[in-house]
Amino acid sequence: MAFLDRGARAVLLSELAAGLWLTLRHMFKTPVTVNYPYEKGPLSPRFRGEHALRRYPNGEERCIACKLCEAVCPALAITIEAEPREDGSRRTTRYDIDMTKCIYCGFCQEACPVDAIVEGPNFEFATETREELFYDKAKLLTNGDRWEAEIAHNLAIDAPYR
Repeated sequence: MAFLDRGARAVLLSELAAGLWLTLRHMFKTPVTVNYPYEKGPLSPRFRGEHALRRYPNGEERCIACKLCEAVCPALAITIEAEPREDGSRRTTRYDIDMTKCIYCGFCQEACPVDAIVEGPNFEFATETREELFYDKAKLLTNGDRWEAEIAHNLAIDAPYR
């Protein structure tokens, strides 16, 4: 019986007709192509892109040098050095991230008690050399200043789920 069924499909070309019908059906739909450099698709508020260090609204950096992000990093990509200030609080003197080691797991962001280190919305940070992927404190603070509005918005949207 299967032999006759297979023979009838081969003679009537039903698979070919079904494929042509599928092609015709999709041929006249509007294309969904995104003109990438000029148009960008939507990103989730939880997207994990380029790292950034945030500041408080008064301009002071948020990092309190608790070193939780360094301890939780499974790739050992974060290096922090800290020293006490005159007022008794601790602040970082060195905050480095080796982006060539980073696996973008988001553990550093989750471990931070003051939301100092975050993974921002920037996914376009290709470089020419490996040395450009070693981020120091100044580069991280610059990223935070550049993306602060969008980072704060994404954290506010994600707050009920944290």
